[in-house]
Amino acid sequence: MKNLKITLTAIALASASFGSFAADLVNSQPTGQQKTGVITVSGASDITSLEASLAEKADAAGAKSFRIIGASGDNQLHGTAVIYK
Repeated sequence: MKNLKITLTAIALASASFGSFAADLVNSQPTGQQKTGVITVSGASDITSLEASLAEKADAAGAKSFRIIGASGDNQLHGTAVIYK
């Protein structure tokens, strides 16, 4: 039973460390990276969830960085970002 707890703890910690490989939010085009596309998300309830949704979509696209270029909406926010590799 103790080995199972240790194993599950190790798996949880290893999974948490993958967050460090997420795409970085930047304010301008990163040096040495090229624009590879534009992503959009809709339906966020606040700016923090909008940023998180854009980061998730940037990660899914394989981006190293992303820059938010637009956000709008009242109750449901919509955002656009440029992704870089």
